[in-house]
Amino acid sequence: MQKTILIIEDDIEINDMLCILLQQNGYQTVSAFSGTEGLLVPRKDISLILLDLMLPGKNGEKIIGELKAKHHVPVIVMSAIHDVSKKVDLFSLGADDYVTKPFHNDELLARISARLRKNVNVSVNETLIYKDIVLNPTDYSVTCQGKPVELSKHEFALLKLLMENPNRTCTKSVIYDTVWDYENSADDNTLNVHVSKLRKKLKECNPNEEYIETVWGIGYRLKK
Repeated sequence: MQKTILIIEDDIEINDMLCILLQQNGYQTVSAFSGTEGLLVPRKDISLILLDLMLPGKNGEKIIGELKAKHHVPVIVMSAIHDVSKKVDLFSLGADDYVTKPFHNDELLARISARLRKNVNVSVNETLIYKDIVLNPTDYSVTCQGKPVELSKHEFALLKLLMENPNRTCTKSVIYDTVWDYENSADDNTLNVHVSKLRKKLKECNPNEEYIETVWGIGYRLKK
């Protein structure tokens, strides 16, 4: 069943662009162009909300709580604001995630996918398979070519994120927020080290296969 995403964005061009992007990736969309209009959208079938902050009438900050109370679904805020303290305030108001404008399309899609998975317990526990890698989220086990792979907490979360997004590039920003859960300790060097260790462990199980490729300046993805 297709998921329906409510887009609350007053810029018509951006709203239209988001509708096209999401529909091309298997989602249904509903558009609203003000905070008040967004609150009037019927509750039925909305799975996630993309919310711009700078809206006419009631702005995004003022309606986050009302949207959460009405729809009980994840809210991803979209804004050009870079202030970390401002982002923290938004989380305290009820936002589930935050993407900074201008954003990379793959980053937005990965954040949407991650939030929808967290909102559906059944899908979280599904076994993931890619080539000869089998990852079981229930017991935190990984095998490669039938051999067990011992991974650290962050290595496991990194591989899980990549396998959950087999056809998309996971940007560094998405990886930091998902794998390290907004910890300040995550940086490029930390990520590079974890990717290197993960590649090495998988290579030890199957020397003839490449699993993870770098998308320079953006992030990582599974090698097709």
